[in-house]
Amino acid sequence: MKKLVSIIIVTALIFMCAGISASAEGTEVSVPKIEIITENGNGASLQKADGYVNAEITITDGVNTPLSGSVLFKVRGNSTAMSSISKKAFTFKFDKKTDVLGMGKGKKWALLANCFDPTLLRNYTAFELAREMGVPYTSEQRIAELWLDGEFRGCYTIYEPVQQGKDRVDIDIESNGGKNDFLIELESTRVEEGVTYLSVGGVRFAVSEPEEPDAEQTAYITSVMTNIVNTLQKGDERQIRSKIDVESFAKFYFLNEFIKNQDFGYSSVFFFYKNGRLYAGPPWDYDLSLGNVNGELNSANAKAASVSDGIMQDKKNLYKWLCNKDWFQNEIKLVFLKNYGYIKDISADGGMLDCLRAQYSGVINRNFQKWSVKRWWLNYQKIPFATYEENYAFLKQWTAERTAWLSDYYGVNENEFNSEAADVDGSGLNIDNITTIQRYIAGFEEPYKIGGVMRGTKE
Repeated sequence: MKKLVSIIIVTALIFMCAGISASAEGTEVSVPKIEIITENGNGASLQKADGYVNAEITITDGVNTPLSGSVLFKVRGNSTAMSSISKKAFTFKFDKKTDVLGMGKGKKWALLANCFDPTLLRNYTAFELAREMGVPYTSEQRIAELWLDGEFRGCYTIYEPVQQGKDRVDIDIESNGGKNDFLIELESTRVEEGVTYLSVGGVRFAVSEPEEPDAEQTAYITSVMTNIVNTLQKGDERQIRSKIDVESFAKFYFLNEFIKNQDFGYSSVFFFYKNGRLYAGPPWDYDLSLGNVNGELNSANAKAASVSDGIMQDKKNLYKWLCNKDWFQNEIKLVFLKNYGYIKDISADGGMLDCLRAQYSGVINRNFQKWSVKRWWLNYQKIPFATYEENYAFLKQWTAERTAWLSDYYGVNENEFNSEAADVDGSGLNIDNITTIQRYIAGFEEPYKIGGVMRGTKE
């Protein structure tokens, strides 16, 4: 009887979660299959220093005609690229822009291994939250299984890498001699050959786009960022709003604060400049988040990231000049209010995490037949529990506790929240209009838009 009830519950969860077709058994979903054959048949032993190698790829999703072709293939990442990490992340690159699994056209694609996460769900959950909140240009993602030179390598997630492109971060890096839009990444210490770095106000960035800026472009980006940082430090609300897109900054902050991203003060934190304003995002790399951090390390940052209570991101990167302003804290609370129902559902029984676990039970089980769930890959990673069930239960409980703590911190509760119209000031105004109305009353311009709504934001 218990077994029958379990089957009914799992089947119900699968069909509650939209967008994925269940197989005939009803307990698995069909995920794409990626097969890569490297030129020398040594894909599993490749290191980052080897760079790109020639390879052939076939991607099958069971619905569309298989995608096949020649690619360049290499190990990607930093911590995940260490020689001791046997389940590595990869990049593959076509010679022309190619649509992969309906995610838009691009030459370069990322295969993330999520090996540091013993649930395989943290990155996926964070990206879906970012997409729901409308963080600009949040990458598309697809869970898949990888075979490399004939060997099964487990569960991977295909992402659009953070880079310029019509179907990626849609910025203009060509006009005005390349001195127009740009994409930068927070990079506190790392030095890589061929990468241009700049420091503004004590914050260090790597220039991502243009990929190889010349001296004039570098000077231009440095000048723009210096002006923005000076405004963040000394400007009033109106002046700051003229330099940055406050809404994207508030969304990006809440995302990283909610999941307690370990790297928010160090790397993999992007900002892009478009049409005269700086935007926060897109998001990237969240396997060391949602409690998956070793709090036993002699590091205040690791200790703060490991527990479900407290605020930890308000003094990092550009936010150290924003989070001490009451009006920006109000913007953060508005983000939480607008997305409260979705956020609370993440850890609810039968909610997002339960749905993901039910949908991908097959691919998760096969992954941990290949790789031990209790393997401790990196000292920054929380030491895993012995079973998948224990690791999953920890993630779900941690996320529920985080939601409850932030609800108390920001003063959000069930009685105040209404998903259709959150009346935060007693005026009867819908929460979706609050920011616009506040700006109008204060004499600000209408909210800044770029040709309508950016891909990755709500209509």
